[in-house]
Amino acid sequence: MKRRISGVILLFAVLLMIPLQSYAATPKETVESGVNIVIATLSDPKFKAKPKNEQIKQISTEIESIFDFMELSRRTLGREWKKLNAEQQKEFVQLFQELLQGVYADRLLAYSDQKIIFDKETMLKKGRAEVQSFLQTSDGKKIPLFYRLTDKSGSWKVYDVVIEGVSMVKNYRTQFREILSKDSPEKLLQILRDKVGKA
Repeated sequence: MKRRISGVILLFAVLLMIPLQSYAATPKETVESGVNIVIATLSDPKFKAKPKNEQIKQISTEIESIFDFMELSRRTLGREWKKLNAEQQKEFVQLFQELLQGVYADRLLAYSDQKIIFDKETMLKKGRAEVQSFLQTSDGKKIPLFYRLTDKSGSWKVYDVVIEGVSMVKNYRTQFREILSKDSPEKLLQILRDKVGKA
């Protein structure tokens, strides 16, 4: 079970590492080429020889280049977004970004050979797309992981990941909504500060 969960986290982490592609690239091309590049990077002896903190820093930089953290943050909070003032919204985006970078960059370093199969690309609506892929484990099981992207910024960037039918955005939304139903936006920010070590 632990190996299965690690594999799912790995694939999400690999997704986060996808570098920016040209505007002409399709969502599927963006995801597929990026994942292949990341797998090559992880296998690079020079990368493996770096201290762990430098590896995490490098990974975090790549994560920042592909993810639309503003879009992700707004979608995660949903209607609760308006409860935060402009300053709080800015801090939330930064803290949430650091939380995701820290968690998944660390998991990515535990990468082990697993096959990634890319399937179809679907346009959800104008400016939004979904790319389907599957992580094939050593026992042959295929774990579905779908990437949702937007081209609001002029190039395709990820705003959600759906792992075995569970949306990352909706999962965090449930957690944050529960906090905001009982406490203030400042309380939510303090919880995030604690998690990323900014208390």
